[in-house]
Amino acid sequence: MRKQSDIFSQEIEDIIVETNRSGNFHFQVGLDMSAITPLIERVADAHAVFASVPQLPQIAMEMEWEVLVSSVFGTNTIEGGTMSETEIGEIFRKDSQVEEITTERERRVVNLKRAYEHVDLLARNREDGVEDPNGISFLLSEELIIELHELITGGLTHPSNKPGRYRNNTRQAETVVGDPAHGGIYTPPKCLEDIQKLMKHYIQWINSDYMLGQHPLVRAPLAHYYFKRIHPFYDGNGRIGRLIEALLVKCSGMPLAHHALSRAYLEHIDGYFLVFNTSRKLEKKEREVANTPFVEYFLNRLREVFFSLHFRVNQLLGVVLYENHVSSCYREGDINGRQFMIINNLLPRGTGHALRSVQTQPWYTGMYEKLTRKTRDRDLRNLAELGLVSVQDRELKLLVFGQ
Repeated sequence: MRKQSDIFSQEIEDIIVETNRSGNFHFQVGLDMSAITPLIERVADAHAVFASVPQLPQIAMEMEWEVLVSSVFGTNTIEGGTMSETEIGEIFRKDSQVEEITTERERRVVNLKRAYEHVDLLARNREDGVEDPNGISFLLSEELIIELHELITGGLTHPSNKPGRYRNNTRQAETVVGDPAHGGIYTPPKCLEDIQKLMKHYIQWINSDYMLGQHPLVRAPLAHYYFKRIHPFYDGNGRIGRLIEALLVKCSGMPLAHHALSRAYLEHIDGYFLVFNTSRKLEKKEREVANTPFVEYFLNRLREVFFSLHFRVNQLLGVVLYENHVSSCYREGDINGRQFMIINNLLPRGTGHALRSVQTQPWYTGMYEKLTRKTRDRDLRNLAELGLVSVQDRELKLLVFGQ
């Protein structure tokens, strides 16, 4: 691990870069800290509540899987992807069988999975991190960004995009971002020379003493925002911007939340596009606080993410406790093998089940084939008396703790 003082000897607060074809480009913090600081404190409180919940190994593994699938669904859908979370989960399960990944839709999500896994590996190793007042900050590089672009867009067809290669628009073929309904249309820097120049200054600025001294929850969204402002590639810029942000958030000591942000952005997609353009336009009017809307939006979504993660981990903890209680009842002889099988077969499929549907399933009819209806009804009644299930309005509900 390297020390901050060993790498940079100069603080760079603001950078104004003169481009050839796109005017001046301004890198800055640009925040109203009286608005931002309370939000950071609320995020820290929400994180502390989430972190206080016991993280059993099986729960941790399930959460990691769910959040990975959800994050890929979120970031893929934002960019026009059409796969459901269920479809994405099924594709991830066969990811090791490369020959089974046959369509471009599948390749898009598998690419994202591998990019997220790469980011997680970098965050765990933190070989490119530096010690600073806030703990450890990850140093970005053009090489990493190009590597992420290759991972995300490799094997995908695009009329102009080449994995790992910056844009070079002609005067007749400009790249535009956004639409009038979400704050307007933005034309990012155009020619290769300007993009190369801006990317070098972007890395210099985001890795400067001044930026490393900022709170990680300020540096992460600004890294995301200014990468999207440069928009260096023909395709994949939004996905990479969110990956950069995710990497910096995870390195700040907030695992799981870094992935879940993409889903939160999707759930507030109009605001996501709107605050980008709001901050961009404010730069011309109130430059000193122009980036406040974008960072506020990020912090509000991150706080919501911790609430959602806390709720979900409590749900999973309730399932584990319920499973243990059912097993204990079986061992103690409070329930019989048929009752134990009913719960074990239904629990993976959720807590609520139509009673008629359950009673017509082969495993269920097989258990009671040689038994009377009275025995079948008694089994359910006893489960209800023990508080393990409820049977009401022809619905069989497993009484999982907290659900």
